[in-house]
Amino acid sequence: MRNKVQSGNVVSVIAPALVLSGQGVLVGALFGVAAGDALQGTSVEIAREGVFDLVANGADTAAQGAKAYWDNTAKRITTTATNNTLVGCFTADKTASASTARVLLDGVVR
Repeated sequence: MRNKVQSGNVVSVIAPALVLSGQGVLVGALFGVAAGDALQGTSVEIAREGVFDLVANGADTAAQGAKAYWDNTAKRITTTATNNTLVGCFTADKTASASTARVLLDGVVR
């Protein structure tokens, strides 16, 4: 196939702010986890699929399989749908005392 550019599991985006490796990054409708550090306005690769431990809202609780949303203001995973972007689902229960959550990113653009 001559017109395929890449698989799309990892894509390059322009960092909307300072990005550190392992942080969630939302650019328009594209969400992924940064593969490296990047200054605002520079290119960074993001992984759009896979299971990642991400910073999460410490007050939230979630059961395995529950929907996971990205709160782009707080830069963390949450269970709150309102004003946030659906990015995948929790692959393990998340307790209120946990500051991270294990999340499956499904790579779907919403």
